[in-house]
Amino acid sequence: MSQIKKLAGDTALYGVSSILARLINFLLIIVYTGYLDVANNGSITSLYAYLAFFNVIFTYGMETAYFRFASKQNALPLQVYNNAQSLVITTTVLLAGLIYFSADWLSTVLDYPGKAYIFRWMAMILAIDAVLAIPYARLRLERRVKLFVSTKLFNVLLTVLLNLLFIVWLPQIASGSLFPSLQDWALDVYQPAWGMDYAILANLCANAAIIPLLFWVNKGFRYQLDKGLLQEMWKYAYPLLFMGLAGVTNEMLSRGMFEYILPADYYAHLTPREANGVFGACYKLAILMNLGIQAFKYAAEPFFFSQASDKNSPQLFADVMHWFVIVCCFVLFSITINLHWIAPIFLQRPVFLEALDIVPTLLLAYLFLGVYYNLSIWFKLTDKTGYSVWITSIGVVITVALNIALIPILGYQGSALATLACYIGMAIICYLWGQRHLHIPYQTGKDLAYILLTFSVAYLVFTFKINNLWVSIGINALLMLGFLVLVYGLEKKNIKSLTAR
Repeated sequence: MSQIKKLAGDTALYGVSSILARLINFLLIIVYTGYLDVANNGSITSLYAYLAFFNVIFTYGMETAYFRFASKQNALPLQVYNNAQSLVITTTVLLAGLIYFSADWLSTVLDYPGKAYIFRWMAMILAIDAVLAIPYARLRLERRVKLFVSTKLFNVLLTVLLNLLFIVWLPQIASGSLFPSLQDWALDVYQPAWGMDYAILANLCANAAIIPLLFWVNKGFRYQLDKGLLQEMWKYAYPLLFMGLAGVTNEMLSRGMFEYILPADYYAHLTPREANGVFGACYKLAILMNLGIQAFKYAAEPFFFSQASDKNSPQLFADVMHWFVIVCCFVLFSITINLHWIAPIFLQRPVFLEALDIVPTLLLAYLFLGVYYNLSIWFKLTDKTGYSVWITSIGVVITVALNIALIPILGYQGSALATLACYIGMAIICYLWGQRHLHIPYQTGKDLAYILLTFSVAYLVFTFKINNLWVSIGINALLMLGFLVLVYGLEKKNIKSLTAR
């Protein structure tokens, strides 16, 4: 149990930066839905889906490969770091250059005429992210949490401030309603037609400001390409590349392609791109579940590797899964029952609330994604990462097939159900295969009971609307307290064992 407390502590520390980074989506939902039109929100949704997809290609599993090879007995961590970073730098130059010089073609194909500069900015964003990926992984491996967190927080705050400057304050300065003395300057630099372009520009500027971190972490770095070592690392990493591509396809396909799959007249008052804006805005509300999952993933990967040689590790991994499920169930329950008053705070126009009923479905989907992350440790520890290709490929087939089949019929909810089916399918397959290669005594029945009961009650409460806000909040607070009391009653023995160490 002391190891679980250690993992929980690391998760909390990484969570500070991860959660605040994801909270940008909430802070910026207010900005985007309040100051940009629905079509611009649709464009932001699609473009960030493309960025997520290419981020995986640019790093191709090298972060996890670096963890694995730098953690091995008799390993030379600096040599592993030099090779991983050198390879990523080399491939980043090639890939970013390809996107940069294809910007005119991309802007035409993706229906952003005259905006090739956006895709050049995106190429630079991808390059910076990729070159910083291995240094950030080194910080995590060496448990230099303060430096990791502080730089992430700086990036978060700068991103928010630049979005506010470009989208909120600069138009007001140009109109003379804010800081009139700066109006002439604002009129020279402000581009009224840009809209969502400023969101991409803010991201680029904030990421560029983190580049000095590279020089700080890269002390002792030497460009080095050891063919033998890199072949071993690539053999380990390439299945993770396909796993990552499949994973980001499963998560981002709907947001990147929703406007192209949805029939033009499905929502009479919205174009497909505008509907994508509504869909993307509501999708972001489900990110609250993903906050904790992302923080957990940052801490858990090096933790699992460090505990792999312990004879008690299977039981430890099972305990981690159990508490992970309980915490995620509480998050799902709390968000779902309070969604009717939480959502309007962030979605500034009524049109964006039209897809609100997809949020509980997506919260459940993210929970199963977190379960899959826990289960996937078996093929990483046994060096059988090839299985990840099959699992995530099956997920892609489910995602693509159900999005194509269900979006034209069910619209927003069709895509949400496709995401849920994908992650449940991946979790089931990973569990069945994993138990054959690395048996871990998961509390499967109990964990599934927690999930099914939590979602059922939460969705039932969500469907009943109480007009009085304060009465609703009071009842929901009692329900959340009741959830915690129930968990304490069921897990009393485990809780005492956990807190006693």
